[in-house]
Amino acid sequence: MEPEAAGPTGGPRSAVEKLSEAMGQRTKALGSALQETHRQRRLLLVIVCVVLLLDNMLYMVIVPIIPDYIAAMGAAGHQQGAPLPPPPPQPPSALNGSAGGWPSNASKPLLRPRYPADNEDIKIGVLFASKAILQLLVNPLSGTFIDRVGYALPLLIGLGVMFLSTLIFAFAENYGTLFVARSLQGLGSAFADTSGIALIADKYTEESERNRALGIALAFISFGSLVAPPFGGILYHFAGKRVPFLVLASICLVDGLLLLLVIKPFDRARDNMPVGTPIYRLMIDPYIAVVAGALTTCNIPLAFLEPTIANWMMKTMDANEWEMGLTWLPAFIPHVLGVYITVKLADKYPHLQWFYGALGMTIIGASSCVLPACRNFGQLMIPLCGICFGIALVDTALLPTLAFLVDVRYVSVYGSVYAIADISYSVAYALGPIVAGEIVHSFGFVQLNLGMGLANVLYAPVLLLLKNICQIKPSFSERNILLDEEPKGLYDTIKMEERKGKGRSLQPVGGAEGNSVDPFHRDFRAASEEDSSDYDYT
Repeated sequence: MEPEAAGPTGGPRSAVEKLSEAMGQRTKALGSALQETHRQRRLLLVIVCVVLLLDNMLYMVIVPIIPDYIAAMGAAGHQQGAPLPPPPPQPPSALNGSAGGWPSNASKPLLRPRYPADNEDIKIGVLFASKAILQLLVNPLSGTFIDRVGYALPLLIGLGVMFLSTLIFAFAENYGTLFVARSLQGLGSAFADTSGIALIADKYTEESERNRALGIALAFISFGSLVAPPFGGILYHFAGKRVPFLVLASICLVDGLLLLLVIKPFDRARDNMPVGTPIYRLMIDPYIAVVAGALTTCNIPLAFLEPTIANWMMKTMDANEWEMGLTWLPAFIPHVLGVYITVKLADKYPHLQWFYGALGMTIIGASSCVLPACRNFGQLMIPLCGICFGIALVDTALLPTLAFLVDVRYVSVYGSVYAIADISYSVAYALGPIVAGEIVHSFGFVQLNLGMGLANVLYAPVLLLLKNICQIKPSFSERNILLDEEPKGLYDTIKMEERKGKGRSLQPVGGAEGNSVDPFHRDFRAASEEDSSDYDYT
């Protein structure tokens, strides 16, 4: 009788054990598949692209929302007896919306809000600039931190801070809370953007693959910046003020969980990795300084036009709400086209990266000078598309150049050098919302554009200084010099033994090293293949 009694319970128990074993095998198979090098780096590229998309969408999604936020706060304060000036004329229903003084859905602008009053314009400018200012201040520290701990942990920290700032945006009810949320976004961006771009450069070591991967990342940056205002305006109009931010926060959370699944941010694999070059040494490198200056100069037209072009359109061409809201959206296509063309040209002619950047700055300069002559929306699209096309050329050509310079002149650790790139962008976007309006008020919109165009055209010849960087031999990099010294860890010991073995097997006949230079194709690619194992820190 006992065996018969045990039968019914043994069946379910064995089924549970089999199911558990099958789930364990599936989990192990999934884990091993995710750790496969090519699959892992593709997933990491997707994660980084989503991070950049979210950061730029959060940066621009507030364009059609924040003026109504501030106007509604002012209206609420006025209703409570605060001595505020009367708001600009708008429908009476605008102040009879939801609790807390928020405007009703019927009065919300679909793409772009009404033009703000002067005191509101100052608040909006400071709010927009606060993100870039904090990002500018934190980047030197975040770059050093990334070099020391690796790329995954700072990326996770940045995602967490961005998630928190997006939630604060969703539930903010006063200007101070909005300012804190915007500043927190700058803090998160300083970690997430820099570590994400550096992670791509680290995982994609072959030049053509690196150019392609960084080009994809730049396309996501452009898409986030250009599609965010319509996205935010439409959701704000139909679903309320919190929905755009809650959608972005949800995507941010999913992206963070995917990062935890693909890579281990808290492991100690970085302990035996090479120590990155201090950021102050990279800043005084003449080649890196030239690239950083180009990145700042080429982004100034975009950063300065964003807060000023809508008012100019309203005054000169009597633009309607739809035209002002969709100003930058058509420029997405030429930006992606510029990225694609530059990647293809870099594959065939990698030694002309400097030329692609100089050409892009020339196009930006010419487009900025032509822009004030436009008198309707159709004409305006031509110079705006030219500016975005030129920015795509410059960014796609020069961002991989930064990684190449670090590879051949310093240690192949990319946190600090891409922190410098992020600083370059932040300078333009910190000055834009604050300085652009004052320049337009003091000198005029035409003079602003002529000055920006002239700056880009004059800076383009400076990129000639990068013409011969492809002749720098990676064998003379600081990384190899350091490995000629006494090894200080397991990683250095292994690398020294590998180099000694390869030196014996590849000793040239006659004992002398050839000094001929074929840019990228002989010296650089041969050294890249020789040290290819150095770059894969996984």
